[in-house]
Amino acid sequence: MILEQFPLTALATLSALFVYFYCMIQVGRARYKHGVQPPSVDGPEEFLRVNRVHQNMEEQLIMFLPALWLFAIAWEDLWAAILGALFVVGRILYAQGYYKAAKKRSRGFGLSSLATIVLLLGSLAGVVMALL
Repeated sequence: MILEQFPLTALATLSALFVYFYCMIQVGRARYKHGVQPPSVDGPEEFLRVNRVHQNMEEQLIMFLPALWLFAIAWEDLWAAILGALFVVGRILYAQGYYKAAKKRSRGFGLSSLATIVLLLGSLAGVVMALL
């Protein structure tokens, strides 16, 4: 069973999805607070920042999740989970910073991007090694 082989990677996956869900809820709350009716995504800057955090999280998940699992398969559950945790922490820092001001998002973006890059490169290395 895959969960027995990769329980930490599964936990990292769930953690990322819970952060994504939290960001989604924040958009709904911001819509209510600022009177932004769906399907509009235009509103005051505070709403736009909250919405952008959610959109960026969605964009990042598209690369992060496959890279996380490919890395875990190629290398090890523990190392994939550590990188997954760095990604999650980065996304939380990104959200906290961006909710305050757009300029404050960089640290979290950098941390989560670093984790994703390592996962992507590690996955590529694992695939190349498997092909050789």
